[in-house]
This record gives sequence, C-alpha cells and structure tokens, in this order.
Amino acid sequence: MAVLPIRSVPDSVLKQKAKKVPAIDGSIKKLIRDMLETMHAEPGRVGLAAPQVGVPLRIIVIGMPEEEDLVLINPQIVRRRGERIIDEGCLSVPGYFGQIKRAESITVKGRDRDGKEARLKAEGLLAQALEHEIDHLNGTLYIDHPEVRETLRKIQPEEIGL
Repeated sequence: MAVLPIRSVPDSVLKQKAKKVPAIDGSIKKLIRDMLETMHAEPGRVGLAAPQVGVPLRIIVIGMPEEEDLVLINPQIVRRRGERIIDEGCLSVPGYFGQIKRAESITVKGRDRDGKEARLKAEGLLAQALEHEIDHLNGTLYIDHPEVRETLRKIQPEEIGL
C-alpha cells in the first residue's frame, strides 16, 4: 500500500468527469487500498475520490469516526431530501473553507469493493461526505457551487475539511 499525492487546484484531473469502473480487478483493489491509506494519512479527513489522487475513475472512499470504512464504486445519488447550509473544506483546495448547501439526507447506490450492489441511506456528516466526493467524480469542486464563492475564507492549519 502507498500514500498517494493529493492533487489540488488547478490540476485539470479535478475538473474532468470520472469514467465508470468496468470491472473490479487487482489494479482497482490496489487503488482502493492506496486511497484508504491516503485518506487515513490526513488527520480529520473523512473522504477521498479517485480524481483527487490523479485517477479519473468513479471510486470514493469514506472513513467516518468509529465506523467501518466505506468504499463505493460507480456511486450515484438517487434521492436527496431537505437542505442545510454547512461549512466545508477539501484536501484539493487547501487552506480554505466555505459555506455550501447540502442535503439533509441522501440515498446513494453503487457497488462495494467486491462488486456487490450497494444502496445506502445517509444523513448528517455521512451525507455531506458522499455528496462532496460524488461531486469530485463529476468534475465539480465545492468552490464551484455559486453560494460558496461569497463565503470562502482562509483557514488556520488546525481547522479541518473533507
């Protein structure tokens, strides 16, 4: 396993729509292991999308406190409910936070690391992380959302983001 370098703005891979993973083979499983290790190497981070490590594939990993790591391949949001405004940051936009509108709860479908169909209902921080990482797969950074531009602020090193 390896800790991979995080791509940051203005790297063009972050603006590309990621491609679907056609099959889960050894190289995909290695990428997932490396992404998990990379995510856990950054204290306080809860999610990572493959484009953030330079791989334009539809894979995300989420590591919630005191929960088992979540891996989703080819994830799609199939339902959003409610709306809330929250502070958000990103490994690929270091040093900044902004306020963004996110759903109160979402339903996501995709495949797990073994290729089995997965469907997940999430709320709170998990819903936020899923929306944030799926945005990455669509070539969208949180700073691309119109409401964030007005609230974007420089942060201190001890503050954390997604």
